[in-house]
Amino acid sequence: MLPEEKIKNLEKEYEELKDFIIDPNNMADQKKYRKKSRRFKDLENILKTHKTIKELEFLISDHKKFIQSEKDKELIILAQDEIEEAELKLDDAQQTLKELLTPKDPNDEKDAIVEIRAGTGGDEAALFAADLFRMYSYFAEKNNWKLSIISSNPIGVGGFKEIIFSLTGENVYGTMRFESGVHRVQRVPETESQGRIHTSAVSVAVLPEADDVDLEIDEKDLKIDVYRSSGHGGQSVNTTDSAVRITHLPTGLVVTCQDEKSQLKNKNKALKVLRSRLLDLEIAKQEAEIANSRKAQVGTGDRSAKIRTYNFPQSRVTDHRINLTSYKLNSIMTGELDEFIEALEIAYKNEKLNKI
Repeated sequence: MLPEEKIKNLEKEYEELKDFIIDPNNMADQKKYRKKSRRFKDLENILKTHKTIKELEFLISDHKKFIQSEKDKELIILAQDEIEEAELKLDDAQQTLKELLTPKDPNDEKDAIVEIRAGTGGDEAALFAADLFRMYSYFAEKNNWKLSIISSNPIGVGGFKEIIFSLTGENVYGTMRFESGVHRVQRVPETESQGRIHTSAVSVAVLPEADDVDLEIDEKDLKIDVYRSSGHGGQSVNTTDSAVRITHLPTGLVVTCQDEKSQLKNKNKALKVLRSRLLDLEIAKQEAEIANSRKAQVGTGDRSAKIRTYNFPQSRVTDHRINLTSYKLNSIMTGELDEFIEALEIAYKNEKLNKI
């Protein structure tokens, strides 16, 4: 149970948020309005669950008093049955309240930047990078997220050496964060004529999109180079210095962008990626400190860890962090990722609850 003073404070905050939400004038700032609405919903669930706990505790106490004074055996048995049922419900409600009160990662509500890079495997790895991009595109469409390509490095056979894109919508980073790591594929490559199964790897990095308030970047720390675009493109390729390379001198991070015809647009996109990478570095430091004090099952920021294997001959997908295997590879490759996402979220939530 929560202290009464705590409940009163939550009820006061709830009423203030309710007044804010019903005022149409506050809808102009959609970002602020969505944030307040999410907090309102969280408080509503907390207060509702707390009320349920109080009602169940009263029922159990009242029935126990009844049993002590009652002599009719049938009525006593009925009361005991109701107590057992109420105690089960009480356990569930207390667990729910504990989860609702678990501090949420403020980054979960952010939009995300996803970077997919071909690793070992040559053209086959680049082709699988394109497959993963399509998989996430389908998943984004299912969740009503907006996908925008920031930068890409395609190869002639239809794959990508690298592709970077942003996802905008509801709880994007909180949903996608567990996709970071090495994705391994086992299949007969389209470029292989002898029918041998190859193993290739693609790395995925999911970064929370950084707001201006998250961190400040000193212009003195940036080295900005412009050059002519190369590779696949339109009429602007190799005709204007529109491509941009930004180097963050303190960390050595380098971001390039050449997809836009405008130098300014490429610079803004590159800065967007740089901000997110710097924020991700801070998160990785925090998670590394947590991992040093306890064995983390899912929540680490280790980009080199093999997290999932896609075996095409057996139509099998295995997530190695939670030992979950599915034989619905075709569905998964068309964006049906919910089984894995939900299982990873549960495992991550259990980790956090164990710390409380």
